[in-house]
Amino acid sequence: MYHKGGVSVGIIKFKEELKFFYCFVSGATVKHTGSKDRNEDQLVQKQETDSPEVENQDQEEIDSETQGKNGDDQKQLERYQKPYSCTTCGKRFSNKSVLNSHIIIHTGEKRYSCIACGKRFSQKSQLRYHMMTHTGEKPVSCMTCGKTFTHKGNLSEHIKTHTGEKPFSCSTCGKCFSHKSLLRNHMRRHTEEKPFSCVTCGKGFLRKSHLICHMRSHTGEKPFSCMTCGKSFSVKCNLTFHMKTHTNEKPFSCAICGKGYHNKSSFNYHMRNHTEEKPFLCVTCGKGFVHNSHLILHMRSHTGEKPFTCTICEKSYAIKSRLTVHMKTHTG
Repeated sequence: MYHKGGVSVGIIKFKEELKFFYCFVSGATVKHTGSKDRNEDQLVQKQETDSPEVENQDQEEIDSETQGKNGDDQKQLERYQKPYSCTTCGKRFSNKSVLNSHIIIHTGEKRYSCIACGKRFSQKSQLRYHMMTHTGEKPVSCMTCGKTFTHKGNLSEHIKTHTGEKPFSCSTCGKCFSHKSLLRNHMRRHTEEKPFSCVTCGKGFLRKSHLICHMRSHTGEKPFSCMTCGKSFSVKCNLTFHMKTHTNEKPFSCAICGKGYHNKSSFNYHMRNHTEEKPFLCVTCGKGFVHNSHLILHMRSHTGEKPFTCTICEKSYAIKSRLTVHMKTHTG
C-alpha cells in the first residue's frame, strides 16, 4: 500500500500473474493491465481531480473496462482461493484433505468400518452417525416435546410437526408435506414410479430405504438385536415393537373394546374390524380387504402365482402356511 496526495491505494497480489488495485476512496477494484508506462500520478489521477463530472466519467470508463473482465477475474480468483480441483468432475476445493474426501465419492472406496457390525462407510462422519444406532446415543433434542434424535437434520424435520408447516403440496391431489423429499416420494404413488430395483429378484421400490430393507430378505442380515433376549431383526422398527413385549407397554388402546396394542399400525388394523373399512381393493374383481397382505394373497387367485415350492417334490403353493403344512407330510 502507498499514499499519494493523501489518498491510499492498496495493491492486493494473489499470484504473480494476477494483480488487483483497490481504491479505498471509490471502492473500485481494477486488474493490472501489465503495462509499466503509467506512473503513480496517472494511477491516482482520478482522486486528485476536483470535477464531479470528470470523476463520474472516469468511473464509467473503469466500470465499462472492468465489466468484461469480471468473469475471467472471478475464475482466476476462484482458482486462487480453491487451488485443488477434482479431475473427474472439476469441482474445486480450498485444501487438499477436503479434495481427497470428495474423490472417495467417485471411487466408491469405503475405508471406515463399524467394529460392531462390519458395515463400511466412505466418510468418517457417516461412521460416527452409524455408531449411534448401536449405542442408542441421540445428542440433539426437541425443545418442545423433549424427543431426541441422532442427527440435527432429523430434529429440524421433527420441529415442523409442532409448527404444522407444510409448504410443499401435490399438484395432483393437493396433499401437503413438510419436506420436499416427502412430496417427491408421494408423487411416485401417482406416477407408479419405482426407481429403486432389487438386483436379485428385480422387485421395484418407491424409496431406497425400502430396497435396503428388502435386500436383507435375500442376505438374511438382521443388524438390529434386542438387548434383553438377543433376538435380531432386519428392520429397526420391528425391534422397537419387539422391545415393548418385554415392557408390556401398549400405548395404543381401542376406545370401543379397550384392547391395547404395542404399535400404531396394529391398532389401525384393529380399528378396521369395528369400522368394516376395507381400503385395499382388487383391481380385477373389486373385492376389498382390511390388510394389504390379504389383497396380495387374493391376487394370486387371479394370476395363479404360487411362489412357495416344496424342495422335495416341487409342489407349489400360493400361501407359505400351506407349504409348511405340506412339508410335514414328508417329515412325518
